[in-house]
Amino acid sequence: MGNRITRGIVKGQRGITGLETAIILIAFVVVASVFAYTVLSAGLFSAQKEKEAVSVGIEGTSSAITISGNIIAKDTDGDKDVDQLIFTISTVLGQESNIDLTVTTDTNGDGLLSDEANKVHATVVTYFDRDINLDDIAWTKTPIGKNDGDNILEAGEKFRFTVYLTALPSANSLTAYDTFTLEISPPRGASVIISKTIPAVTSAVMVLN
Repeated sequence: MGNRITRGIVKGQRGITGLETAIILIAFVVVASVFAYTVLSAGLFSAQKEKEAVSVGIEGTSSAITISGNIIAKDTDGDKDVDQLIFTISTVLGQESNIDLTVTTDTNGDGLLSDEANKVHATVVTYFDRDINLDDIAWTKTPIGKNDGDNILEAGEKFRFTVYLTALPSANSLTAYDTFTLEISPPRGASVIISKTIPAVTSAVMVLN
């Protein structure tokens, strides 16, 4: 009789121990699952951030615009120096960046936008040669071909740029054999550099090679 009672107690203790072990195992599985999910989420978030950083880096070091066709120099007053530089820009193939080409009016006609009180332009054009450097010089733009009528250069669109050299002092005018550089700095992406030399014989309209 006593042996039966003892065996019953032992069996009951074994049953409780097994239930406790199962609960502990389930708790371990739940904690491990939560930890694994946390680690996985952190890894995915880190990978996404790295991807965004790479994309920003590529965008910052690659230009979103390109020059299409020739660079044209104009002598508008027949004094044998260049007064205007004209070229066409478009977006780089495969890039979807939209470039703001809103223009600030050169109200005083001095060829500079840096001294304007109400600046609205985001794209900046800089001129320099071996003797002079002019930041934020005057420019205008005209849409060519397909265009939706706004000031944003989008994929498939082209704009004709006219850069004015009015700000150049007479002693530094752009004449035969002179080499110059234009830097076009859009609000997004790297700048576009144009370096050209004026031909030996100047005329009203010149295509710069």
